[in-house]
Amino acid sequence: MKKTLLIYHGSQMIIERPTFGKGNTNNDYGLGFYCTETLELAKEWACSSETSGYANKYELDTDGLSVLCFSDGNYNILNWLSILLENRKFRIGGDIAVRAKEYITEKFLPDYQDYDIIKGYRADDSYFSFAAAFLNNTISLSQLEKAMVLGKLGEQIVAKSEKSFNSLSYIESITADKELYYPKKLARDNGAREEFRKEKSRTAIENEIYILDIIRERWDNDDARLQRIVLG
Repeated sequence: MKKTLLIYHGSQMIIERPTFGKGNTNNDYGLGFYCTETLELAKEWACSSETSGYANKYELDTDGLSVLCFSDGNYNILNWLSILLENRKFRIGGDIAVRAKEYITEKFLPDYQDYDIIKGYRADDSYFSFAAAFLNNTISLSQLEKAMVLGKLGEQIVAKSEKSFNSLSYIESITADKELYYPKKLARDNGAREEFRKEKSRTAIENEIYILDIIRERWDNDDARLQRIVLG
């Protein structure tokens, strides 16, 4: 990870100085300041169906900061999912999903709370539906891995610690028009879902590993069959 990054935070407000300790504790990686390196994505994230917003631009100096990066080859998809399960609020339906959540949290949850910065997947509606399908044993491990790069929904960079907040320098706020960027946001999400539907139909089910297989065979975090994440 580069020592100095230009990052953007999509919001309906201009935010010149992000406040440490403020925000939604139920975001993907818990409480933090969520950004992207892609201006266009930030503009999409800033817009709802009713309001335009801003892509707030910052310089982040990562020198001296500890960084957990899910695409550096040290983590697998179940590490990411275990953090999502710990932080996001969603309904777990059925005995399989409840058992799967308990097993993944027990075996694959990394020690992530003390990092200054986390860089990883963003679980918007489409990603979240893929994760829920995996828990319910309706899509396979490889399908979940492939789903994470569909639609180019992007990675997010999350400032977690007070030290990381102090390393942010505000540059400017760039207007994002809802008439342009909300449809783009919907198209990106819908595109990911459609690509996933096509990918799922091409997969040979008999050759796939599902969450019940992982539980029955007692996989752990060092299992050689777990692919280390590389974003496409």
